[in-house]
Amino acid sequence: MQIITTIIIAISLSMDAFSLSIAYGTLNLNKKEISLLSIIVGIYHFIMPQIGHQIGIKILQILPLEPEIIVFLVLFLIGLQMILETIKEEKNIKKMNIKEMLIFGFAVSIDSFSVGIGLETICNNIILSSLLFSISSFLFTNIGLKLGTKINEYVGKISTLMGGIILMIIGLLYII
Repeated sequence: MQIITTIIIAISLSMDAFSLSIAYGTLNLNKKEISLLSIIVGIYHFIMPQIGHQIGIKILQILPLEPEIIVFLVLFLIGLQMILETIKEEKNIKKMNIKEMLIFGFAVSIDSFSVGIGLETICNNIILSSLLFSISSFLFTNIGLKLGTKINEYVGKISTLMGGIILMIIGLLYII
């Protein structure tokens, strides 16, 4: 059951990158740019949960909270944030340079950092979880960039909304 939950979380965390990738895909990036941005996002999604996990260990040493409560709070708040992002106005999108790609990768992986804080409660193999987050985000970013010219903005918002709802439900399941 841990692996299924981890895969569902990996897919949910990838929805933010997917929806933004659809928008950036409308810029008709070349294959090299698509590959590079996908790799950057994948790397961030591998590293960030591990950093979050280490910080989570320190938090649990300082605050005597049940790990399930932390998982609930983190997943629920990330899900809520993703839902709220779907109603935001879209900003103008321009072609990215390498610096902007690194910032993009960091921005869409913040949620993986947050999940990392309570990750040990979800799955006891942090490296495997991080690897699943990485592969999932790489694939969804790549697919989103490639489909960006074919899929309208509305679909991107639906995927972010669905990812947010799924994270909130998983968070609720940890305290029920």
